[in-house]
Amino acid sequence: MSDVLLNFIAGGVGGSCTVIVGHPFDTVKVRIQTMARPKPGEKPQFTGALDCAKRTVAKEGFFALYKGMAAPLVGVSPLFAVFFGGCAVGKYLQQTDPNQEMTFIQNANAGALAGVFTTIVMVPGERIKCLLQVQQAGSAPSGVHYNGPLDVVKKLYKQGGIASIYRGTAATLLRDIPASAAYLSVYEYLKKKFSGEGAQRTLSPGATLLAGGLAGIANWSVCIPADVLKSRLQTAPEGKYPDGVRGVLREVLREEGPRALFKGFWPVMLRAFPANAACFFGLELTLAAFRFFGVGGHPTPSTEVVPVPHDE
Repeated sequence: MSDVLLNFIAGGVGGSCTVIVGHPFDTVKVRIQTMARPKPGEKPQFTGALDCAKRTVAKEGFFALYKGMAAPLVGVSPLFAVFFGGCAVGKYLQQTDPNQEMTFIQNANAGALAGVFTTIVMVPGERIKCLLQVQQAGSAPSGVHYNGPLDVVKKLYKQGGIASIYRGTAATLLRDIPASAAYLSVYEYLKKKFSGEGAQRTLSPGATLLAGGLAGIANWSVCIPADVLKSRLQTAPEGKYPDGVRGVLREVLREEGPRALFKGFWPVMLRAFPANAACFFGLELTLAAFRFFGVGGHPTPSTEVVPVPHDE
């Protein structure tokens, strides 16, 4: 139980690092994904990620890139606690011995299970964040104005109850199950590769950043189409897509073609490395601090991480 608590706190630190570093890229991504389709002869609202960032800063100021950050920032501690707890459950279900080293596929299975667990925490925060991000861009499809995260929750509940707040759950599952599988398995695989051979394998801070950053790229490489569908579904007017994510997919393919499923690709990729490098660095550094002060936690039998230990 002490390890669960320590991972909860360390996950909160890592998640906060992720949001602070990556949210500006996420704002650009959501605005590009949800911008209105230009009419024949008209220019698109944004010509690309850099154009979106420039126009946002010029029109609304630098801190507009952090619009909607409060919701994910508040949610990161329980989200990452649930994620790493879900990973632990997934590993436990597959282990025959507590000291068993997991294979790549077993880590992928554990990550996929954790992706299911995190959905219940993530969906409301994602819905709030997306609505606030597109509102500031002046292209809010819902046509409703919100005065902050709490106002979003109140108005969504009034419109459609809890179901409205949790709109996009299926799309989030479609995104996060494969993404979480790739995330954990790639990170654990790279940690083993970067830590060298021998009984006392070590992992430097630079290697931790590299492993975390590449794991983030792996995460987003498999889930961008589902993320596009989720963003459009969560920012659409009430009742526009009665059949959920399937209706969004049909509309996107009919009106814009398969290429539209990869809108926001570059801001996602630009965000993935630094945000997730910061996440794992914050996580591992916090766990290292706990161990330095003798507060619970034990390194894995096969890997001693210096100065940022493996969180198992």
